[in-house]
Amino acid sequence: MAKDKKMVTAITSMEEDFAQWYTDICKKAELVEYTSVKGCMVIRPYGYAIWENIQRILDGMFKATGHENVCMPMFIPESLLQKEKDHVEGFAPEVAWVTHGGSEKLEDRLCVRPTSETLFCEHYANIIHSYRDLPKLYNQWVSVVRWEKTTRPFLRSREFLWQEGHTIHATAEEAVEETERMLNVYAQFCEESLAMPVVKGKKTESDKFAGAVSTYAIEALMHDGKALQAGTSHYFGDGFAKAFGIEYTDKENKRVAPHQTSWGVTTRLIGAVIMTHGDDSGLVLPPAIAPVQAVIIPIAQHKEGVLDKANELKERLASSGVRVKLDDSENSPGWKFAEYEMKGVPVRVEIGPKDIEAGQCVVATRHNGEKTIVPLDKLEETVAQKLVEVRDGLFAKALENRENKTFDCKTMDEIVNALETKGDGFVRAMWCGEEACEDMVKEKTGVGSRCIPFEQTEISDVCVCCGKPAKHMVYWGKAY
Repeated sequence: MAKDKKMVTAITSMEEDFAQWYTDICKKAELVEYTSVKGCMVIRPYGYAIWENIQRILDGMFKATGHENVCMPMFIPESLLQKEKDHVEGFAPEVAWVTHGGSEKLEDRLCVRPTSETLFCEHYANIIHSYRDLPKLYNQWVSVVRWEKTTRPFLRSREFLWQEGHTIHATAEEAVEETERMLNVYAQFCEESLAMPVVKGKKTESDKFAGAVSTYAIEALMHDGKALQAGTSHYFGDGFAKAFGIEYTDKENKRVAPHQTSWGVTTRLIGAVIMTHGDDSGLVLPPAIAPVQAVIIPIAQHKEGVLDKANELKERLASSGVRVKLDDSENSPGWKFAEYEMKGVPVRVEIGPKDIEAGQCVVATRHNGEKTIVPLDKLEETVAQKLVEVRDGLFAKALENRENKTFDCKTMDEIVNALETKGDGFVRAMWCGEEACEDMVKEKTGVGSRCIPFEQTEISDVCVCCGKPAKHMVYWGKAY
């Protein structure tokens, strides 16, 4: 949209200042509000409605794969947390501690959960005795606390909402299969429901979850060329089980340790949607998670019959399964157009006296601004079609952005040159597998490893850093 025609003047242009643009949208679209606790946010009704839709869809996918919801305590005794050395060291800088209960000092400090592996392990040790007790496929929807130094709404806050899956299995093979299955669930959700293309892969050893044998991730590229880790799935092996004394009697009557997984996504997915699809007029929401999928704007609503017809259209769309809103407030149509454009509503329906006389209405789509004159008897099928077009259009645009900002490089000089001349993006380059080279690439070019993708392409046969034989093609990038 041309700058002089831009309707939402309170949003900074993303080309001028992407970080401020992001913050403006979070505030202007009434997604969040700041609080007196630094780094913590109020998720306002519109923002929470988006999260509820994310939760609803994912929860259905989890239950379809056999998972059950549970709820663990918020507090973890320090003595329990200390049982897994690598795990506690990995989270130590981010842990918030409760030292007093009322006026009395606690003998054993309580950690406000940054994640719940230790709590699940304690529970498993109490309930798992035989191979007949396995597997346990659990998930919980809770908030966690991590004392981040630098915060930003949704992307990084000290308290955030998430789901964390925790499963335990008789064999390593079953646990690895679960780890990969849930990564695929996340990828499917992001691509189908969020219209956000992702790269699936494995994290390097230096970047895996504290205490994990291996970590898998989905990586997405934002509009500004920075990467965002959209979800992770971890295979723990039997390390946690041994640390917490979890054993079961197998079919041969032997006592053995089970194998565990953990996987999670957070409210940062809302930030990912903003930065993948948003524009200078505000949010652009994929229909699957939009609180309002279609808004009806009556034109000249003071004239006889207009509001009656608008209400009739609302009832028809609602009956067809569309989340629909009728704005019959006294604000002008122009104000309403700008308001729902800024809030990212996928489809707008306009109806006025002339439309009623002609037996038609106007349907506009948010992602491309296209308007279509639609016969009133074709409204339901047209809106359904438009919602599909919005999702497909958003995915295609995001994929094009990723392809345009993905650079194949054979040397570190090529990486530096690509970033300087073309801007931030994914860099695909070969790696020998040595951590020293991984560190050197980041030090010299500014991009870190994002993942070793499952789909490998041979850019060259030598490491981008040391020139030794390469083992993997890696996606590198700057990240949120």
